[in-house]
Amino acid sequence: MKILQFPLTKISLAFIFGLLFFQYYKPSPIIVFGSLLACIILVLLFHFSHQNKRIIRPLFGVFILLTSFLIGISTAVFHKETFNKIHYTNQIRNYETPHLLEVTVNEKIKKTQKNIRFIASLQKLDNRTSFGKIILNIRKPNKIDTLKIGTRLKVIGAIYKNKGAFNPNQFDYGRYLEKQEIYAQVYTDKKQIKVIGNETSVWSMFSNFRSKIINNLELSNFKNDELNILIALLLGQQQDISPEILKDYQYAGAVHVLSVSGLHVGFILLFITFILKPLSNSKRNSFLKLIIILASLWTFGILAGLSASVVRSVVMFSFVTIGNNIRRTVNIYHTLLVSMLLILLWRPSFLFDIGFQLSYLALFFILWLQPLLATIWQPNNKIIKYIWDIITVSSAAQIGAMPLSIYYFHQFPGLFFVTNIIVLPLLGIIMVFGLLAIIIACFAKIPFLVAKPLEFLIQFLNNIIHWVATFETFIIKNISFNKEMLLASYLVIILVILWFKRPNIKIITFALVSILMLQSIFIFSKYTIKNSSELIIFNAKKCSIISERKNDLVTIYSNDSILENVDSNLAIQSYLVGNFCKIKEKRNVENLLYFKNKKILIIDSSNVYLDDKKPDIIIIINSPKLNLERLFRKWKPEQVVVDGSNYKTYIKIWGATCKKEKIPFHNTNEKGFYKI
Repeated sequence: MKILQFPLTKISLAFIFGLLFFQYYKPSPIIVFGSLLACIILVLLFHFSHQNKRIIRPLFGVFILLTSFLIGISTAVFHKETFNKIHYTNQIRNYETPHLLEVTVNEKIKKTQKNIRFIASLQKLDNRTSFGKIILNIRKPNKIDTLKIGTRLKVIGAIYKNKGAFNPNQFDYGRYLEKQEIYAQVYTDKKQIKVIGNETSVWSMFSNFRSKIINNLELSNFKNDELNILIALLLGQQQDISPEILKDYQYAGAVHVLSVSGLHVGFILLFITFILKPLSNSKRNSFLKLIIILASLWTFGILAGLSASVVRSVVMFSFVTIGNNIRRTVNIYHTLLVSMLLILLWRPSFLFDIGFQLSYLALFFILWLQPLLATIWQPNNKIIKYIWDIITVSSAAQIGAMPLSIYYFHQFPGLFFVTNIIVLPLLGIIMVFGLLAIIIACFAKIPFLVAKPLEFLIQFLNNIIHWVATFETFIIKNISFNKEMLLASYLVIILVILWFKRPNIKIITFALVSILMLQSIFIFSKYTIKNSSELIIFNAKKCSIISERKNDLVTIYSNDSILENVDSNLAIQSYLVGNFCKIKEKRNVENLLYFKNKKILIIDSSNVYLDDKKPDIIIIINSPKLNLERLFRKWKPEQVVVDGSNYKTYIKIWGATCKKEKIPFHNTNEKGFYKI
């Protein structure tokens, strides 16, 4: 594998390991920067040393990698905003209480049922200088979603820390936000907001220009679903796509089409290059072409929101364009690595962005694996060759992204290659009309002769996607896949591809060992589950869910509406998938359970329980009118647990009573699920 022989590859890997190291161990900035300085001095000493080269050269290489590792940690430390004393996390003493904030609106994000949401940067907190990113939640209904990017606001609202996953094996949104340097959310309403000015910056200018384009598109009488797909395809804004359409794209294996990435940026590059073709290739004109192409790519990137995949694509195609302009052969692997390093130096949080990870993996496997797949068959017919190229490119990308995609989403679209064969040619036509529409929308609303064909093409695209998505038999769902299996899977894939490229006994031996390793990890995971048991009280709004797992079989206790829709309940399905288990039985909640020699009393709204059954644990559900003080005179349980089905006022009273009686109290609304 020649790419591993590149010094830049080893340096990049060391840098990435440094970023990962910081996430898990959080070393002191003084130690990090001191170690980096010492390493740089040693590298310089080794470089200028005239002593025995046989000893110096290996040490020089080791310290170069160590320096790269420490630069990775230093980059993470430098971008870690909470190390600054005036960051709001170091100033707030009382969360969940009203504070006075001065903020600047940076970005509009997906709405919730109750709130319109923005990412905002803080300038002042309770009249003190402060900084940091925060999510601003403004209660509906109001017209505040017309706020322009760059608007400065005075806000009075309660600030809440990010909370972790409230149920087992669920996506930890709070942790994800922290990796984006967002540590809290503020909740307010229109009456508590005052506009105090506007901040002018390149970002706000482009964002507001994008809003103007979207407004002109809305005035052009597009149907709502088609308009939202067009905005996603060309402007990278997916916030308003309906869940049903998004689900169709996921099931059809075409969700990558909605994320502005290399496919879209590459098309922009070809489009601009085609327009500039009449210009001669003189030195002056070549430089002019380069400036126009780079300006077009970065303008499009900023308009599309500079997401991780957009930045990766724009940076990489910028390097390719510069290389072609100076008449130098561009090593695409070097371009890939340099673009990744530059992006991570600028924003290390992108390393933990799912789009960034999938984007780079898919592109790497297209470059590395697709030429091998293309040699399997070389058709002479141009149309068949075009279709075959789409299949090989899609297959290479899917093989590269598949383990990571299964790890995050636990499903695999079996008809992805069918979707790509149909969709990609159609997407090219949509992009031509779409770019024309966007250019017109920069100045006015879209004329009927452009808008209607474009609307028809997007509607046709949605219908095709929906048709493919209806073949649910080909969609493999709820795949149990842990982190260890993810790493082992990539080892298997890489070694098998290496063997196909260079067949020899050594590589096939390692490949077979890696397959055995993957099987062993799966067997060990199943064995661990089969030799353990646990009882979980979930956190669910306005209902109660309790699961009892013995080995890999689970009994679900809940009400009838939950039990009838278990297959669509995300909390339950995430738990089953994450623990390699399946449902054995579904039952209504009972008043008494026994688990691991623990007697568990469940008190519901009926407030009926047996006096002669002294419980070890009390679970309170469905807001019973319960006097805990009177109950504690009779029993002293080891633990009291309340779930999300109870009134908050009742929970507050029960919590105070438990605190007074010195009995541990677990509120799933605050602490998440409870496990025995």
